[in-house]
Amino acid sequence: MVGTRTGPSLLYMVKQVELVVRARLDELVKPAGITALQYTALTVLERHDGLSAAQLARDSFVTAQSMADLVRSLETRELIRRERNPHSRRELLILLTDAGRELLARFAEPVRELEERMTEDLTAHQREQLRRALSKAWHALS
Repeated sequence: MVGTRTGPSLLYMVKQVELVVRARLDELVKPAGITALQYTALTVLERHDGLSAAQLARDSFVTAQSMADLVRSLETRELIRRERNPHSRRELLILLTDAGRELLARFAEPVRELEERMTEDLTAHQREQLRRALSKAWHALS
């Protein structure tokens, strides 16, 4: 029957997963004095060091205003540093510091365990299918 749903929408379910992951990640990184959003920004820089604040905000899924506050906090903690872009002197690039890399290394295993716990009832093939499906969903809306 068209329009009949037996369970919650996919959008609702994705949001539920996002909220519980964020809460668990916040619990995990709290002893380091950072938030899940700050941790996410650090992992983005780990993959793509030297981003502008605007690009880091987009890749970290936060607003430019939130990113400005986040960057100030991470810079105060000396987990990141800012330096002028040699190709555009008006632009500041954000770079991960050694302390930032050390923090990420310290949490790599606990975060991997969190992801494993989230997918423990899935086979390796189902995990890969989930990864591909989420990637396709993200690209469809980007």
